[in-house]
Amino acid sequence: MLLAINPVHPEPRKVQRAVQVLNGGGLIAYPTDTVYGLGCDISNKQAIDRLYQLKGMPKDHPLAFICPDLSDIARYAVVENAVYRVLKRFLPGPYCFILQATREVPKMLLNKQKTVGIRVPNHPITIALVRELGRPLISTTASRPGGEAMVDPWEIEQEFSGLDLVIDSGESGGVVPTTVVDLSQGDVRIVREGAGPVDDLLLG
Repeated sequence: MLLAINPVHPEPRKVQRAVQVLNGGGLIAYPTDTVYGLGCDISNKQAIDRLYQLKGMPKDHPLAFICPDLSDIARYAVVENAVYRVLKRFLPGPYCFILQATREVPKMLLNKQKTVGIRVPNHPITIALVRELGRPLISTTASRPGGEAMVDPWEIEQEFSGLDLVIDSGESGGVVPTTVVDLSQGDVRIVREGAGPVDDLLLG
């Protein structure tokens, strides 16, 4: 089902409708400041299992947490002063930062390294969703494994028929996925270059 939401001024009633789907264990597709994401409620194990199945991902494939702002990140990730300075400078924005996980992270989402990927997208709809939900969205890029990231909501609805809701705000904020940066080892490691510039990160 497609649900049209204004990308600049998301209608609260429609945001609430999308969150009702999430609270009910549903899977949604939504725009971000890069490509579209597929997501579900962090607290719903069945929904997370469905998300893996829908995309055809192995269970050890990492998923990102979408948080509304910096203050929410510290609940799920260890944020020391040096890390906080980086996050404050580059978020919200087109980055996923890999950080050491806290005990708040559900066990099924922990990898062997006990790290977690954190996103704060610069997109009004995404932020409105997680604020209304009251906890992070679990997120993965709207794509098939090894395939191109998707930006068109109609095409996403056709490709992923198991979705309960696709938010239609036109094409998303870009065609290139996020830049993934590992801060978990105390230094800056670029895992994947994407929409976010890396030069300033490496300069510190």
